[in-house]
Amino acid sequence: MRGKLGLVIGVGVGYVLGTRAGRERYEQIKEKAQEVWEIPAVQTQVGKAKKLATSSALAIPRAAWSGAIKVVKAATTSGTPGQRLDAALDEVDDAADDVKEATKRTQS
Repeated sequence: MRGKLGLVIGVGVGYVLGTRAGRERYEQIKEKAQEVWEIPAVQTQVGKAKKLATSSALAIPRAAWSGAIKVVKAATTSGTPGQRLDAALDEVDDAADDVKEATKRTQS
């Protein structure tokens, strides 16, 4: 019960102090954040992050999907059930390697 009372008091004090700072302080903080956002160095990093997200981030799901298709094709080819299983397992290994490579490319 003491912990809850302390939490309520803390929230109340924070609220009162926050409202005293008011809208004016909020606007100051917002203005400074906008200034930092518009710095060319920050925008350069934002551009790099966007480029990484659009190019490399899709490589992993693409590799996984491609591998899944290869496994299904190998499992449904002609041959004995054992041969199909072996072919599918080989494709699983290849697909796992492809996903690992895609992951390495996105991390570098």
